[in-house]
Amino acid sequence: MSTIADQPSEKTVPAPDGRRSGRGPWPLITRLHFYAGVLVAPFLILALLTGLAYAFTPQLDRLVYGDELRVERVAGTPRPLAEQVRAARTAHPEGSVSSVISPATAEDTTRIVLSVPELKPKQRTVYVDPYSGEVTGALTTDSGSTPVTTWLSELHRSLHLGEAGSLYSELAASWLWVIVLGGVVMWFGRRRHYRGTARAHRALWHDRSARGVRRTRGRHAALGVWLAAGLLLLSATGLTWTNHAGARFDKLQAGVRSTPPELDTGVPSSGAHHHGTGGSAGDPATHIDHVLAAARTAGLNGPVELGPPEKPGTAWTVTQVDDVWPVRKDKVAVDAAAMKVTDRVGWSEHPPMAKLSSLGIQLHMGKLFGIANQLALAFLALGLLTVLLWGYRMWWQRRPTRDSSRAIAGRPPARGALRQLPVPALLFLIVVVAAIGWSLPVLGISLLAFLALDTLTGMARSATRRT
Repeated sequence: MSTIADQPSEKTVPAPDGRRSGRGPWPLITRLHFYAGVLVAPFLILALLTGLAYAFTPQLDRLVYGDELRVERVAGTPRPLAEQVRAARTAHPEGSVSSVISPATAEDTTRIVLSVPELKPKQRTVYVDPYSGEVTGALTTDSGSTPVTTWLSELHRSLHLGEAGSLYSELAASWLWVIVLGGVVMWFGRRRHYRGTARAHRALWHDRSARGVRRTRGRHAALGVWLAAGLLLLSATGLTWTNHAGARFDKLQAGVRSTPPELDTGVPSSGAHHHGTGGSAGDPATHIDHVLAAARTAGLNGPVELGPPEKPGTAWTVTQVDDVWPVRKDKVAVDAAAMKVTDRVGWSEHPPMAKLSSLGIQLHMGKLFGIANQLALAFLALGLLTVLLWGYRMWWQRRPTRDSSRAIAGRPPARGALRQLPVPALLFLIVVVAAIGWSLPVLGISLLAFLALDTLTGMARSATRRT
């Protein structure tokens, strides 16, 4: 992504004869890319570093919580789930069973999640060795995440500053795609300077013979272009679960009927009455192995999460929880009294937008392709960090060095880019920006703040020159 290196000083550049310039959007793109890079880069750096730490939480979990999450020895056939649930309840009688998650691999423990009023909205998860039936430990978890994962997730999302802090990550995700696209457009504009096979490589990498700011600019632009597709994907997947842009996306999904289908957990009243399948009736361990067997017969293989009935007259739910590609996300409702599946929602039934959203989140979290996904995220994060640092280095290299005009950084691109746009292009730009600002509220508000700051700065400098 190319940033300005040889732009004129911070002055409004009028078009000849007072007419609007035919230079098109290039000055505007250059100025927007510069200011977005300078002002948003600190938030991006924070998001990159915290996100990089979060991407490797599976390894951190095994390092910190290996005793709870892993079995000492794989030996024989796993014991019935009912026996494992009773062992967990004997060790931790508090609360009620919220769900039971089967091991993802032969080396993993079974997780029995307890709903404890004193911990809400968190839970207590008890870990049981499926071969010995012994409890290996218990942790306070948040949606199944360990304390370390929960802490790093909140650090990435909000820096542990609550809802106000979450604006930092949404600001970074909202501006990332703008910075990337602006840099790519500027890179395409520079390609016309490269003619012939011998010099074509400079369009995809820097000119090794260049020195100073030209060399830094070449490296910044070339690496940014190589990273562009991955960074755009990272921005899009991050925005879908932010507070404000994510809420807009949810409304869009609902409006076009692209939300995941819901599972019907209703069962005939006779089954609930005679066999106690209601949420408040008896010990969940009584039916859990029969429910699991029914789900396996229905084709739900791999790791699954079993949820007891939430209230009388409802069924158990069994959901595949395999997030590694190719994902398994089917779920069924099981009437434990009749020992049959009463409803099913298959992954294939999810609308395309719902599938893309779900897969995008797993990709963003580094789970979809396992270690390859984590390494790809690390490459993107470290690559973007390098691009940002090169951008700041360019800014410093462009500073005036004469004794009469020393400065700590280079001047911004020339003002007046908006005034040089043709009227139709300006009107079109206003409509597009308004639509984007509504879809991405944090981007829209911060853009208005940038414009106000730029206007006030220009007015102050004009007043200073007049005096």
